Amino acid sequence: MRVNQKELFKAAGLLGAALLAVGYYRYSVNETLTTPNKVILIAGAVLLVAGLILNFNGIRSFFGRRSSRLGTNTAVLTVAVVGIIGVVNFLGYRHHKRIDLTTEKLYSLSDQTRKIVSSLDKDVAVMKFAKEDDQTLKDRLQEYRDLSKHITYEYIDPQVKPEKAKQYKITPPGETIVVSGSRTERLEEPTEQALTNAILKVTREKLKKICFVEGHGEKKIASKNEGDGYGVVDGWLKNENYETSSLNLVGANQVPPDCDVLVLAGPKQPLFPQEGAMIGKYLESGGKAMLLLDPDVDTHLGDVLRSWGIEVGNDTVVDVSGVGRLFGTGPAVPLARTYGTHAITKDFAGSMTFFPFARSVTALNSGSDATTTDLLKTSDESWAETELKGNEVAFNEGKDKKGPITLGVAATRTIGDKDARLVVIGDSDFATNEYAGLQRNGDLFMNSANWLAQDEELISIRPKNPTDRKVTMTASQQNTFFWLSLVFMPVAVIGSGVYIWWKRR
Repeated sequence: MRVNQKELFKAAGLLGAALLAVGYYRYSVNETLTTPNKVILIAGAVLLVAGLILNFNGIRSFFGRRSSRLGTNTAVLTVAVVGIIGVVNFLGYRHHKRIDLTTEKLYSLSDQTRKIVSSLDKDVAVMKFAKEDDQTLKDRLQEYRDLSKHITYEYIDPQVKPEKAKQYKITPPGETIVVSGSRTERLEEPTEQALTNAILKVTREKLKKICFVEGHGEKKIASKNEGDGYGVVDGWLKNENYETSSLNLVGANQVPPDCDVLVLAGPKQPLFPQEGAMIGKYLESGGKAMLLLDPDVDTHLGDVLRSWGIEVGNDTVVDVSGVGRLFGTGPAVPLARTYGTHAITKDFAGSMTFFPFARSVTALNSGSDATTTDLLKTSDESWAETELKGNEVAFNEGKDKKGPITLGVAATRTIGDKDARLVVIGDSDFATNEYAGLQRNGDLFMNSANWLAQDEELISIRPKNPTDRKVTMTASQQNTFFWLSLVFMPVAVIGSGVYIWWKRR
């Protein structure tokens, strides 16, 4: 039997191409270039090159035909398009970039997470113990790893590695833990906020303490269900690794030295003179305090505030701009939309904060060596009402102060080698359980606490929740919608069709 050399060379080339394809497939599956795989790839390359060289004349004559040239052009164009797509995908894989088109950027990491993770200087391991990997968690951790090389993620099947599960005392299936050094945090749900808080807890060296003054009708941090409680912000503080406690100044006879931040939230009765003196002494020794002072209450802290160049007004701020009606509030709930240049409010542009029954806070021009900054102001359509009576409000020239009105001031003072800090806001209700989740109210309280505790890396806009976009219509609007969409428009379309048919028949 005579062997056809051309067919033999063609078969060698095809076999070489097939071996190259098989070798590449084996490598893509195993992700390891084993010895058998190397042999297959080398043999395929040798046979393909040999087939092309030895069958060169046949190939040249083939491509000399007109039909072959057209086919070749099509093939080259197809390969080029596939190549371009491949290069784009490769670049996209190497340079990870996502675009979040949601209004609240729900699928982007929050500013807080970016600050905390990008500033990490310790290794943090996130481990998922389950029979199957969690792709959502894996994708989220990829974004964390893009911010810091100190973040690692590991999926562990407890049945395959029981010793690892025993080491971390894993009992429920599907548990996620965050580990750094000897510290371990367990997550109920691996949400962004839970992950970031866990990372914060396992990497911070010391729990800072925030003391809430009690004994004068102040807001209670233990009140989690009542609308006027501080249970929500208390939970947020603990999530950011702060220790919170209540403090009775009369019983303690001083502000404890382990109190990193002192909070006086809405006292309803005046403080005793010795209590005011304790707060003044605490600040003069380099302490940090947040004073949230509601209208119509004389706290007897005037001397302390004036020593810091701050004065609270004997008034109630009203806002008749009408913006509050969009959120179901009236003129007694002023809105702040203008913010000062300060770390606490630097990311607040374009957002609002609400203050139910607030008083003015003014930075004095003299009488103190403290540096003050206005944090937030109301609109031009507001004023500080000195004689609020009943439900009627009216601006009285000469008595009332025309807006914009300042509602909060931050102040700093250098005392020896310490940096004393003070935040005064003319309202305490903005941070209650009822209002803390509204717009940037909660961020204002938390950022103030972060700044006072000198945790500037935590000052941020926190993770967002989806906006409720339900449309609520009145009975009149529903009737209008019914007649327009279900009656008028169908009749108009059908009538137009009948008219056109009648004209053309």
